[in-house]
Amino acid sequence: MSDLLEVEALESGYGRIGILHGISLATGGHNVGLFGPNGHGKTTLLRTISGVIRATRGKIRFAGEDVTAWPARRIVELGLLHVPQGSRLFPDLTIRETLRLGAWPRRARPREARNLERAVAIFPRLKERWNQPVKTLSGGERQMVAISVALMGDPKLLILDEPTLGLAPRLKDELCAAIRQVSDEGVRLVVVEQDVEFLLDLADHLYLVNHGEIAAEIRPGESMNHQAIMEMYFGRELGPLT
Repeated sequence: MSDLLEVEALESGYGRIGILHGISLATGGHNVGLFGPNGHGKTTLLRTISGVIRATRGKIRFAGEDVTAWPARRIVELGLLHVPQGSRLFPDLTIRETLRLGAWPRRARPREARNLERAVAIFPRLKERWNQPVKTLSGGERQMVAISVALMGDPKLLILDEPTLGLAPRLKDELCAAIRQVSDEGVRLVVVEQDVEFLLDLADHLYLVNHGEIAAEIRPGESMNHQAIMEMYFGRELGPLT
C-alpha cells in the first residue's frame, strides 16, 4: 500500500529557532505513534504536517499530493484533520452547535448527516448532553467533542496530540476504545502520547522523537512491549531543546 502520509527530511521551527532537524517518517497503511520527552519537537512536527507552521526544508506528501507549502485550510480539505493538545473549543456553544461547525470543509458537507451519526455512535455520552454548553463539560467530555469535530470533517487521517492529557485512568480507557473504533472504521491515526500503554493499544508503527530527530523506530510486525519502549525512552540523553 502506498503511504497516506510521507514526511521527508523535514525541518521547521519558530523564527530563528530550529526545532525539527531532518525528520522522516511514513504511515503506509498503519497507525503511527510518536513518543518522547516534552519539548523535543513532537507538537511542532504535528503543526508542520497540518500546515499550522511552515516547513523550512524537506517535504510533506499526503494522499499523493505535495502539501509542504499548503495552508492548513487546504490540507483539511484534502482530509487531514488535527486535534491539538487541550480542548480549543468555543465554550459557549452547545455540543450540537460545535459538531455542526466541524462540517465546514466542502468535501465533508455532503456527508454531514452520516458523520454526525458516526460521531454520536462512537461517543454516545455526547448525545446525552447534546444541548449543554461546552464549558459545562468535563475534560474527558471536551476531548470527545474535539475528536468528534474532527470526525465531522470526514478525515482520511486524524492527528491527535496527547489526547489523554490530564484524564483519569477510567476515562483514558474509554477514550482509547473510542479512538480504536475510529481507526477500525478506516481512519488512519497519527498519535502523540506519553502514556505508552495507550499508544501501544492504538499504533502499529512507533517513532521516538528526541532533540527534533527520529531517534528510534519500531516497525509494524516488530516486537513492541512496555519494557522495551521504556529502555528506549530512558536509555538516551534526553535534555530539553532550546
